[in-house]
This record gives sequence, structure tokens and C-alpha cells, in this order.
Amino acid sequence: MICFDMSGKSALITGGTRGIGLASALEFGKAGAQVYLTYKWGSADRSELEELFDSVQAKKPVLIQADVSVEEDTDTLLAEIKKTADCIDIFISNVGFALRTDSLKDYKKRSLFKTLEYSTWPLVSYTVKLNEAFGRFPGYILGISSNGPDHYYRGYDFVAASKALMEFFARYLSVHLEKEGSRVNVVRFGNVKTESFTAIFGEEFFTHLEEVEGVEKNQILTPEECGRTVFALCSGYLDSINGQIINADKGLPFQDNAMMRFMKSQDIQ
Repeated sequence: MICFDMSGKSALITGGTRGIGLASALEFGKAGAQVYLTYKWGSADRSELEELFDSVQAKKPVLIQADVSVEEDTDTLLAEIKKTADCIDIFISNVGFALRTDSLKDYKKRSLFKTLEYSTWPLVSYTVKLNEAFGRFPGYILGISSNGPDHYYRGYDFVAASKALMEFFARYLSVHLEKEGSRVNVVRFGNVKTESFTAIFGEEFFTHLEEVEGVEKNQILTPEECGRTVFALCSGYLDSINGQIINADKGLPFQDNAMMRFMKSQDIQ
């Protein structure tokens, strides 16, 4: 087993108090990194989070209330971080904002722009502002995406579009920041059983996967598995990966086709 020591390193994770963001923060904290987690008002219990980090012997996180879509919040956030850190080594753009679009009647330009403000632009704006604040870009910049741009999920239209655009910017950022020594990637996670995913699609979605589609429980990603993936991409062991959109889905989409389902229905191995 490889033991990582990130003592002296710092990581900023937007939306880091729940789901994939929290799982990633725990991995960095266990390795000794100082993690800064943003959250929106009323979405985090400080005492519970500190107890959770303490229970796994992870370095105590710094929680800062900030809305990623509000520029003034970003400025305040970075000013607060500068009180205790000389730089941010790792930036994880994790916040996603879901406006459901169940039909064309729900297609509103304002709704699309709001989704882009939360799910796309922070990857760029935070990267730029981190350089302005600390005089250097993070060594690792990672966007959290989903397989929504390539797979249909009911009501996910705008979110999928925003994730696809974030992936586009990540590729270009990797070129712009290559001379700075930064690694910029995006990881696309498949079906992850998180609070936000369940809130959008319902618990019955996972029941359908298991009972109707025949998906094994161990084929559905957990936040902890996602957190370890995020950590690995920022560990220094995968620095040959840059400007990439990485699928982390246990290979499940490859099996999601008519022939596979037919074979399963016929018990053909």
C-alpha cells in the first residue's frame, strides 16, 4: 500500500462539505493536506464535519461560506485563505447546480446561464483569481463532471450542457497553463449514489438499475471511490495525464447496450 504525505500542501474544494467533494476532502486531509471547503449558507454542520475528519485522523478542514457564482464571495474566500496559506496547490471545481428541464417549456435562457455560472465558469474564474491572489496557479486543477454529456438523463439537459462546456475549457486551460507546470483535467463519474444525485433522480433509479437492469451493487460508484480517484489524479503519480476527460464508471456504460441486455435475459455468458 502506498502511503502519501501531503503535509504542507493545501487544497481548495468548492462544494466540499457533501458527496464527492467531501469524500475527496477526507482523502486529502488523511494525507496531511490542509483543505479549504466552500459551502452555501445552511448546507453544512461544522461540528459534524470536524468530528468526521477527526474520526479518520484527517487534518481539520477550514470551512468558508461562499457562493461560487458570486464574484464578491470569491474575493472574500481568497482573502480568508491568504490568512493561513501562501498558495493553493490543488483546486477541485466540484459545485454542480441542477435546474430540471423536463420539457421544452422549461428551456429558459436565464436558467441556462444560471447553470453555467455554477457548473462551468468557476473552473475558469477560480483558476484566474487564485493566480491573482497568490502569484501562481495551482499545480493541479480538476473539474468534476458526469457522463451526462454522452448519456440521456431526464431533466439533466442544462447540467449536461454546462458539464460539456466545462470540459472544453479544461482542455484549453491545460494548454494555456502548460508552461506554468499545472495539470488540468476533468473526471467524469458514472452513476454515483450521492445525496444530490438521489434528490434529482430519486432512490427508485438505483432500485431500477439493480432489479430491472441487473446492475450489481458494486458497479454503482460510491462517493468514497470517487474521492480516491480525485486524490490519485492530484497525487503526483499521474502527472502524465493532462488536458484529459477521464471516465471513472467501472465500465458500466460499455455494458449498457441492447446486445448486453439480450444476453443477460437469455443467460448467455
